[in-house]
Amino acid sequence: MGFMHVLSVLSYVLICINFTTGQQSPAFKCYDTGNFTTNSNYANNRKNILSSLATDVKSNNGFFTGNTGQGPDEVHALAICRGDLTLTECARCITSTSQDIMTECPNQKEALYMSSGCLVRYADRSFSGKMELYPVRIGCNASNLKSDMTQFGKIWGNLMDSLCKKASMSYSQFRFATGEADLTLFQTIYAVVQCTPDLSQIDCDSCLRQYVANYTSSCYGKQGGGFRGPSCMFRWELYPFYNAATPNNSTIVPGKSQISSSIIIAIVAPITVAAVLFLAGYCFLTRRARKKNYTAQGEFAGNDILTAEALQFDFETIQAATNRFMTDNKLGAGGFGEVYKGVLPNGQEIAVKRLSKRSGQGAEEFKNEVVVVARLRHRNLVRLQGFCMEGEEKILVYEFVPNKSLDYFLYDIEKRQQLDWPKRYNIIGGIARGILYLHEDSPLRIIHRDLKASNVLLDRDMNPKIADFGMARIVGIDQTQGNTSKIVGTYGYMAPEYAMQGQFSIKSDVYSFGVLVLEIITRKKNSSFYQTNSVGNLLSYAWELWRDETPMQLKTELSMHISDKSTKSKSLSVDAASITELCPR
Repeated sequence: MGFMHVLSVLSYVLICINFTTGQQSPAFKCYDTGNFTTNSNYANNRKNILSSLATDVKSNNGFFTGNTGQGPDEVHALAICRGDLTLTECARCITSTSQDIMTECPNQKEALYMSSGCLVRYADRSFSGKMELYPVRIGCNASNLKSDMTQFGKIWGNLMDSLCKKASMSYSQFRFATGEADLTLFQTIYAVVQCTPDLSQIDCDSCLRQYVANYTSSCYGKQGGGFRGPSCMFRWELYPFYNAATPNNSTIVPGKSQISSSIIIAIVAPITVAAVLFLAGYCFLTRRARKKNYTAQGEFAGNDILTAEALQFDFETIQAATNRFMTDNKLGAGGFGEVYKGVLPNGQEIAVKRLSKRSGQGAEEFKNEVVVVARLRHRNLVRLQGFCMEGEEKILVYEFVPNKSLDYFLYDIEKRQQLDWPKRYNIIGGIARGILYLHEDSPLRIIHRDLKASNVLLDRDMNPKIADFGMARIVGIDQTQGNTSKIVGTYGYMAPEYAMQGQFSIKSDVYSFGVLVLEIITRKKNSSFYQTNSVGNLLSYAWELWRDETPMQLKTELSMHISDKSTKSKSLSVDAASITELCPR
């Protein structure tokens, strides 16, 4: 019953999704050229060079190639970001990709991972300066062009020819170029091409042109697509998908202003995906909350007399509790600071978040916002118990949740077995209740803006507690509905209109919730999802299964929960009318 409730919501999402994703090769390539053993010299060298890649790439303006070790233990590595990413975005992409490649290819001596924003590869051989066309990741938009193909071929061909020349002849560090061309009065072709800077001009031009030539046989007549390989890549769409390029490496049709996004993320779905996730997720949230009949008054009883003085800890107490912030006590780190486990003199365990010194709040503002957030009470929220201020130090004190975060279990091959379906369904419901409380039932509306598996903690009974809510308020980032230039969140979970244009609302959280529900059901990570002969993204894969009328493959253990085939058929035939029953009237 519980699984089909969730599946019904996701079914409606997939029915209504109007985005198009074609067949893509897997993002990962774990070569079978040789293996290494755990704790070997090669293993340590690989770990060391991959762990420092993000820093090296950021220091070298988005591209790095190097090696470490000697003889058979020597490891060569290369990392590059798409030329339109900022260095901060680039470092974030490289960090995530480096971690994922070590997880997905645990003992292979050579591996490669291609995402939409960056590429990381390593091997026991030198590949610097060598053009390699394979493996290639091919992406084709599933929607067909409705334009005159002869006209399209001419315009598209001229644009790609121009960009290949610009990228291969580029004297900047990146062999990178973007451009656009008018297809019709209302349609514009947007394209980006790039080579690794270690290629020669001839090899760069050759690599790009071979991909462009092969594109027509793979994705002819589609509304977008691209090729990505070890040495070069290109992509084009009928919508702007990259950040504004510099005048030296961009081609813009005269008289037409260039449309650019605030930030680019690795998303496959356009805005329609977000809209549908908003509707379905919101309905699910409100339906669950109505059944439980939670009220703001019940959650807030007795909390209206909190003051800053009652919540403030002295710095010496926090230092003693964390053993002077010893590394052994460190639980993790995030965008707002590092988190440590602490024990107060009375034996109470706490979690201490030491905020980074870039908080935008003054002392009084900080205290006031802490008091506001500390008044929030819900069984599915991590409780903020107090704060500490001394000099530049700003510290938050939370209740300690013993079972770590959801991602610790969800993405680990062995630990995920502890999350059977009843536990996962309970987790989904708990997250929904917590988010609904923040959006609708708390005295002030809180938009989380970074809802993801690592921000969901699990207590001793595996009940979920949402962490880091209200952080945007505490560190001085605008939290009202509208626009912001400060993007707070994680790629893969962000709603497109938030990540690309800075527009956010409660619907931004509902989009993130939809992504998280898919991850919980499949126990797979959206950003590093792998499926042979399929798209490299969990959202896209779910849509692909629905389009192929095989949605039950999304979770192979469905048969353990549902045995009657007719019940399956009825549940999977849910349409918009039936889903609206989940919404309050």
